[in-house]
Amino acid sequence: MRNEGLGSWPARRARKTPHRTALIHGGTSLTYAQLYDRTTRLAHALRSRGIRRGDRIAYLGPNHPSYLETLFAAGTLGAVFVPLNTRLAGPEIAFQLSDSGAKALVYGTSHAGLVAGLPGDTDVRVYVEVGAEYEELLASAAVERIDEPVVADDTCIIMYTSGTTGRPKGAMLTHGNLTWNAVNVLVDTDLIADERALVSAPLFHTAGLNMLTLPVLLKGGTCVLVEAFDPGATFDLIEQHRITFMFGVPTMFEQVARHPRWADADLSSLRILTCGGSPVSTPLITAYGERGLTFLQGYGMTEASPGALFLDAEHALSKAGSAGVPHFFTDVRVVRPDLAPVDVDETGEVVIRGPHVMPGYWGLPEETAASFTDGWFRSGDAARIDEDGYVFIVDRIKDMIISGGENIYPAEIEDLLLAHPDIVEAAVIGVPDDKWGEVPRAVVVPREGVSVDPDEVLASLSGRLAKYKIPKSVVLADELPRTASGKLLKSRVRKRYGNS
Repeated sequence: MRNEGLGSWPARRARKTPHRTALIHGGTSLTYAQLYDRTTRLAHALRSRGIRRGDRIAYLGPNHPSYLETLFAAGTLGAVFVPLNTRLAGPEIAFQLSDSGAKALVYGTSHAGLVAGLPGDTDVRVYVEVGAEYEELLASAAVERIDEPVVADDTCIIMYTSGTTGRPKGAMLTHGNLTWNAVNVLVDTDLIADERALVSAPLFHTAGLNMLTLPVLLKGGTCVLVEAFDPGATFDLIEQHRITFMFGVPTMFEQVARHPRWADADLSSLRILTCGGSPVSTPLITAYGERGLTFLQGYGMTEASPGALFLDAEHALSKAGSAGVPHFFTDVRVVRPDLAPVDVDETGEVVIRGPHVMPGYWGLPEETAASFTDGWFRSGDAARIDEDGYVFIVDRIKDMIISGGENIYPAEIEDLLLAHPDIVEAAVIGVPDDKWGEVPRAVVVPREGVSVDPDEVLASLSGRLAKYKIPKSVVLADELPRTASGKLLKSRVRKRYGNS
């Protein structure tokens, strides 16, 4: 094959295990042979409508087989796949379509109204709605093999960052980036060919796609696609499909652990639980350990495809709270501003290098240049490293609070707040103070039906934190703003709760 990229994966897997089940969605299942056939037909259909090598093909919709078919069809043509966040508003979708210069948009019926309201000044000329139109398109398309030359350095995906600090930037992930990331997962997570993965995290999020779905498909396992996460339904899916592998952000796993079925559910099939997206609280690790489940943490970012650090099962308890050590084909350092390595337990910035790290941001050469120093990608995340080389993520550097000259990292306080039995979400921000410059404020979401006393919350931290780290105020909230991937939007928390 001349195609060395992701577009060749369905063909390569179909020649090895054509009759094995690749995807399950509701009552529908696809073998690898069927996935290859449908991917090839979609590629022909898009080519017949004028889509060519290098063109951008966007997708907007919930988890569905057509998402992966579109991704692989784009790779088959040497085109570039642009996944769109389903929670974005029309103007935000329009920006990403325009910024990427997408010429085709495949979209779910659930978003037909939004698509109909998009402005006409984008480059999109081909629209395909998933459903009857999509199936008719595939049924009438050619089936001959397409073997477009694609190499590892060709761009495969433009994946927009969550936009927690402003307008989203498109991370250009190459076929090589995604392949090396998948290899890292296979090496460090010990996936097997009989893996049955529950994909309830959104596929437009880098971890749901790249840390779970693609590695499982590369290995020849089965992915059970779920359009929306529901903690109660998760138990049914685990039992029905004998799920072995799950990925989620902490909020997803917290909802599962707090569900009434948690104590008695049949979780015997589960073999691998991985979590990322934000720091994992110690109480959550403990809760899964009590059910006999090894709770594996990881750390990464869209720009790294995304895996950077991983905590293996052997050290899940002895190094609880750590994000682990670098993936096999990854280099990670914790450094001072001049890139000099920090001392043990000194806080510094995480920098990353490896074949899975993006070459840059789409159309943003200045931002790309500012993100790299001597070939190292600067994450903007603060961490410390212990004497054994295990990395502990402290917080975003920009979220650090400086109170009276002391550095305070909110994640440390949030971890203790989440140990409170009546608190389900917590965010700590800095607010102005005449004496200290700024002081911490805790914004917490109480457990449903429970009344939380702010003074009691503060008292629960006494003796567990240095006095200067204990928040000076507690604000009760109904919910905290998050991205679609579950990341806390500290900028919105500060805007909403930081001035009063």
